[in-house]
Amino acid sequence: MDKEKKEKMALFRFGVISRLLWVKEDERQQEALLREITSTAWEIPFSRRTVLGRSTILEWLKKYRDSGGRIESLEPQQRSDKGKARSLDEETEQTLVGLKTELKGASLPVILRVAQERKLLPLDFRASIQSVYRLFQRRGLNEPQGLKPDLRRYETELPNDLWQSDCMHGPPVIVDGKVRKSFLFAFLDDHSRLIPHGEFYLQENLKSLTDCVIKALSKRGLPRKIYLDNGPSFRSHQFAHATASLGISLIHCTPYRPEGKGKIERFFKTLRMQFLPLLPPSLSLPTLNERFEQWCDQTYHRNVHGTTKETPWDRYTQHLHLLRPAPRNLSDFFRTRARRKVDRDRTVTLHGRIYEAPVELIEKNVNLLYQEDDPQRIEIFYQDQSHGFLVPLNPHINARIKRNAKRTDIEPQPTSTPPPPIAKSYQGGKLFERRQDDDSL
Repeated sequence: MDKEKKEKMALFRFGVISRLLWVKEDERQQEALLREITSTAWEIPFSRRTVLGRSTILEWLKKYRDSGGRIESLEPQQRSDKGKARSLDEETEQTLVGLKTELKGASLPVILRVAQERKLLPLDFRASIQSVYRLFQRRGLNEPQGLKPDLRRYETELPNDLWQSDCMHGPPVIVDGKVRKSFLFAFLDDHSRLIPHGEFYLQENLKSLTDCVIKALSKRGLPRKIYLDNGPSFRSHQFAHATASLGISLIHCTPYRPEGKGKIERFFKTLRMQFLPLLPPSLSLPTLNERFEQWCDQTYHRNVHGTTKETPWDRYTQHLHLLRPAPRNLSDFFRTRARRKVDRDRTVTLHGRIYEAPVELIEKNVNLLYQEDDPQRIEIFYQDQSHGFLVPLNPHINARIKRNAKRTDIEPQPTSTPPPPIAKSYQGGKLFERRQDDDSL
């Protein structure tokens, strides 16, 4: 399995266990979550299976915690017992549960026949129909199908437990004398309704979303989860890997079911009623963003919210000591990645430019990480270890340099600073320092 597939598997596994990471020392709550997870039908990458076993989930959770919260710990590893027999009891059970979920309304004989045809069951499978029926009964799968989903209003307990995000079409703006459309990307804290950051952009794409989330995380710290729209701008392997590396779980709303984003949608409605009508025509994009920031800080954040009966600012700042600050090298987590092989002349090519690589990486497959707005500052990685930054090739200087013998040893450089660890109490450093003479933060 190549590196990209391993990363996709790690992201999937992180999404499965993320809810368990924040469970307090409460075995009953953890068991309830485990039952819910094992009874859910999952789209498992590179697999036809749709269900997960309890022991598998706990194993992923232990690996992640033991590694200090490194997303790489969830990447698939080669089995130590490869070639040896394994117990299939739990796997068979999960296979049948997955088929029951997939083949809604099918009878037990049909489910068993399909399992045999797909060769999903062991050759010595001898379970009776009654045993399978009792299995489905324990999992609550014998209930009538087609019931309406249970939609309930919810609110997280603390700030930065959950952020909601979405994109709204904004007013036209003037750019270089031409009228252009604008798009507002915004993040809203579910507990307080505070806006960690919002900004108007000229394009509704991943680059705009990434810029907005970096600014939001820099200003307000790291949330536990982010609830996103299901649109293409919000679905990206690069974005998901960056947030997972920061210990942030992404949740995408169900297509055609926007109810979960009710708070951010309500904020957009307030924006359309209270902010947009007061704007003069023919605004530039910087002026529009300046006015939006002033309105958020001076009006929206200072007005009492109808549901919470508190201002978003007061409600958010009551628990500043619990917030996790973002790492100083935050933007490094969102760098673009390119896969390359170092040539025999120790060079690599990116965007039509040739760079010199360390001699010990000759003929190695490496990852190149760089910022979109600074594509010439490229850090080279081999086996998840940094080997410094690439230097543009200067053939005239190289012609005067004496060559050394080829080195076979690889000396990795220190990697980038990891995000702050996730403590059980979910406490971090202070994000804000109030000054006695200035309360306008």
